[in-house]
Amino acid sequence: MDDKILQSTRELIDEVGYPALTIDHIAARAGVGKAAIYRRYASKAEMAFAATMYEQQLPPLAGTGSLHGDLLALARAFHVRMATPAARQLAPALISEIAVNPGLDKRFQDTFLAAEQSLFAEIIERAVARGELAGPVDPAMAHLLVLGSLASALFIVNLPVDDAMVTDLATAATAGITALADRCHSVRGGLAEPR
Repeated sequence: MDDKILQSTRELIDEVGYPALTIDHIAARAGVGKAAIYRRYASKAEMAFAATMYEQQLPPLAGTGSLHGDLLALARAFHVRMATPAARQLAPALISEIAVNPGLDKRFQDTFLAAEQSLFAEIIERAVARGELAGPVDPAMAHLLVLGSLASALFIVNLPVDDAMVTDLATAATAGITALADRCHSVRGGLAEPR
């Protein structure tokens, strides 16, 4: 049933666009009742987001052997999902809904963002184990540096993001994460950190 709902959502976004999308249309196309949809998704925006960006599992971690390589591979995989016309249509609507709906905000944090941050936690753990980072960094901060920047470029500033920009974002994020790890390591080691 989930597959039918998400497939119907994708088809209707392609056909009529996100603004004209309704739960009634999706239910009719999927052959399910509206209640079945609302048991799974809190809003039209959440369902559309799931259908367009999370219809498949999160990208597997590439394991490139370097922090920069891992961040770049992940940023490229997310760029493919985030740059689709459907995602660029509905992400601003979801952001708007989250701003006024604490319940949706919590669901978004606990599902989509938590899953993404777990990928960054694994990348950071690998970099620490390889000796690339002086110590761990908050995965939420790493997530913000990479995907927050990418989302801002695509959905807020509306830039034409290409692979060169994705590479630059990964490079900047690598430097930022490395600096954060160094600062956290210095503070934990009892060294005074100049401001």
